Amino acid sequence: MTFPITTPSLLQALATRGYDTPTPVQQAVLEANTQMRDLLVSAQTGSGKTLAFGLALAATILGENDTLPTTKAPLALVIAPTRELALQVQAELAWLYAPAGGRILSCVGGMDARREARALAAGCHIVVGTPGRLQDHLNRGQLTLSEIEVLVLDEADEMLDMGFREELDVILAATPAQRRTLLFSATISREIANLARAYQQNALRIDTVSRAAPHADIEYRATLAASGEGEAALVNLLRAQDSRAIVFCATRDGVRHLHASLLARGFNAVALSGDLSQSERNTALNALREGRAQVCIATDVAARGLDLPDLDLVIHADLPTNKETLLHRSGRTGRAGRKGVCLLLVPPMKRRRAEQLLAAANITASWQTPPTPEDIHARDAERLRDHPLLQASPDDATQDTGQDIARGLLERFGPEAIARAFIRLAQAHLPTPEPVTLLPLTPTRPSAASPRARQAPGAPGAPGSGTWFRLPLGRKQNADPRWLLPLICRAGGVSKQEIGAIRIFDRETKFEIQPAALAGFQAAIAQAQSAEARIEPTTPPGTGSGPRSDPRSAPKPPAPKGKPSEQQRRRQNRAARGL
Repeated sequence: MTFPITTPSLLQALATRGYDTPTPVQQAVLEANTQMRDLLVSAQTGSGKTLAFGLALAATILGENDTLPTTKAPLALVIAPTRELALQVQAELAWLYAPAGGRILSCVGGMDARREARALAAGCHIVVGTPGRLQDHLNRGQLTLSEIEVLVLDEADEMLDMGFREELDVILAATPAQRRTLLFSATISREIANLARAYQQNALRIDTVSRAAPHADIEYRATLAASGEGEAALVNLLRAQDSRAIVFCATRDGVRHLHASLLARGFNAVALSGDLSQSERNTALNALREGRAQVCIATDVAARGLDLPDLDLVIHADLPTNKETLLHRSGRTGRAGRKGVCLLLVPPMKRRRAEQLLAAANITASWQTPPTPEDIHARDAERLRDHPLLQASPDDATQDTGQDIARGLLERFGPEAIARAFIRLAQAHLPTPEPVTLLPLTPTRPSAASPRARQAPGAPGAPGSGTWFRLPLGRKQNADPRWLLPLICRAGGVSKQEIGAIRIFDRETKFEIQPAALAGFQAAIAQAQSAEARIEPTTPPGTGSGPRSDPRSAPKPPAPKGKPSEQQRRRQNRAARGL
């Protein structure tokens, strides 16, 4: 199957870039019945939609011509939600329309607005920009939209999520009413449908997203990391995979902390977040694309639209907030037919949340423990045996010299010494793996069909069936369940639902751990703990063994019959007076 276009300049551009077969979304937007129509397109991330709408523009701005006409005002406008996506779209359209004499400009926040204004005054064919910067140029009279023939809204769902509806209304009101409008979105939600009705006329809907199956080129794995060991688990995952990766954090502070930590450990890492200037963000992305950086630590600013070649690994250091973010983050890998791996770092107390998130996205993930240092060293040995320098044969020009040097080294040092030196050189750049705790992978929460509250006493998981532990914190230390529960959850990597009864005494607290969570809890508390809050196994309260129970927790004996107590006399007097 070839691209269904006849324009020589576009065919030349595609051939130069090695494109010979269209993706499903590209084929769909170029069908005969789509020509000159408004389009409402939903396409999976990594499906080639930028090239799709770039080719779809041609029917309007090129027509039967092979080159674009001379013009001062732009003929097409592309609006994208983020700076990175807008710059990426501009670069994609630039090579596509270069043989046609196209002039493509970008207008994005963080860049020199005066330079953009001068470029707009010189004239262009297509403008690609973010809503805020486009509205700014429009208000200043530097951007003329009266000649716009076709408008593209890229990642429309993200623009709505980011609150750009007012800016879109202002920009679109300045374009001709008879323009052609192409709306691209990952999903067609109710809000997107309303947006289409407001901005489009009799739009043709094209849906290339399968609702029943996730991205087939991405393998999902969930890594269960012990409480407090998320960073160590991340280090080992990066070392074990040894491939170009992007790691997503929930906050900018998380990005800064993790970026500094990975740099200190010896990783070639860059950061990408809203705190950085556009120049810094471009530098980080270029370092990753060109192979000068191996890992990019990013917020969700990098979750949409970025095309990073040879990115084989996506890690969610913090769980995404919803399935859409999960899919968009993960979609940075497995693009254009390449295979990719997506890893979720999951602490035990968030396992249920991770399972719900995966189920909502219709994703089946394999659960695993973090690789240990022994696992990583074994993989290093495998990779070393396949090292390119060992596999390559010397060329004719250096063969004689190389053999002479090799013979000289062998005679002086011997093969084992040379092999050890090669190993040290080959692995000198590799960061040191971290020790990690391996938790059991069996699900720890009770099923919805048999919640703990409905289980019979004595049944597994029912109250009273767990194992008891103690903390040396009691009423004298102001022990309170409101801060004891989080303390126990963090120390043992469990959730509140996996903690049974709690008994607070003067100098200690006893609590119960349900059977399903016991193995993981014991493994977690085996790690170093502070002496003042050390958790230890104990006996159930009131068994007569172990530390003595607080006498105030025991039921008080009934008052002896006969002469009433002073308190009873007061109650009787109040009752007699009708109080």
